[in-house]
Amino acid sequence: TSTVYKSSAASDVYKRQNTPRGWRPGASRHAVEARAELLRDIRSFFHERNVLEVETPVLSRSGNSDPNISSLSTDELPGRYLRTSPEYAMKRLLAAGFGDIYELGRVFRSGEKGRRHNPEFTLLEWYRQGMSYLDLADEVCDLIRFCGRGPFDDWPVERTSYRQLFLDHTGLDPFLCDESDLSSLAAERGLHAVSLSQLEWLDLILGEVIEPALPGEAITVVYDFLPEQAALSRLRQDDPPVAERFEVFLGQMELANGYQELTDAREQLSRFESEQKIARARGEETHPLDMALIEAIRNGLPDCSGVALGVDRLLMSITKLEQIDAVLTFSTDRN
Repeated sequence: TSTVYKSSAASDVYKRQNTPRGWRPGASRHAVEARAELLRDIRSFFHERNVLEVETPVLSRSGNSDPNISSLSTDELPGRYLRTSPEYAMKRLLAAGFGDIYELGRVFRSGEKGRRHNPEFTLLEWYRQGMSYLDLADEVCDLIRFCGRGPFDDWPVERTSYRQLFLDHTGLDPFLCDESDLSSLAAERGLHAVSLSQLEWLDLILGEVIEPALPGEAITVVYDFLPEQAALSRLRQDDPPVAERFEVFLGQMELANGYQELTDAREQLSRFESEQKIARARGEETHPLDMALIEAIRNGLPDCSGVALGVDRLLMSITKLEQIDAVLTFSTDRN
């Protein structure tokens, strides 16, 4: 979970930038060199696997529809948003026949600032045709070890379903428990909040109770989430149904989030519209739907899996640094 950073007054920003060391970068020379090496390794990894690097626009007419992710709008170009992910544009390339692709680039999310969060950060996103989401999770582990250059080679990979993860760490079944069960558990663990939904309670408990209890020297793959957490992933009609989605944790830090991609345009449009309703119910701004993505899916999005990985977080793990600011030349506070 992110520690939300509320924007300070202009005078506070001025003070931060004009302290005796306020002009200096947050990252050391060593961290900057490690970033350059990491980017080279990522490109080498995909070059060896014949995955094409692409670039897609940073500015978009459509903000992110997910009510839990806030888009940044631009003043100079009304109706344009800084991307929260290259996902929509990359799926248009997939529908156009580009095959396996990846992108390394900057993305932006409003309202995020904390030890592991910065409003501007580097994201690696890639898509593999004909590869299952669980096989893609294995490829994420391969990438981590390749780029880690040794330290993660002996870390075991532990795989568990989202349901089993909660049962093991809390005794609650996330598919059956309600807000009352979750709020009682949170209170027992010293967490207090007001009027959270079931999904919000689950996210809070995952971030504050379960993540800190994950093994410190292991790669944990969590898969098969609640249908309500599907986002842009495909549903599988098990009993109960599950979203074919995974998350990868490097030690106790969430690193990557992947899907078996939804290829049903009608279902995707329905989800977008449902997310807008949730945002309106919260009194939040809604953004224009990305109908170009819907048309691309309707035209024929190939069977594929995709994943997004936080490059800055991977760099933090490689360099053993605890703060994201320490791997950024200039974080939001210093820029």
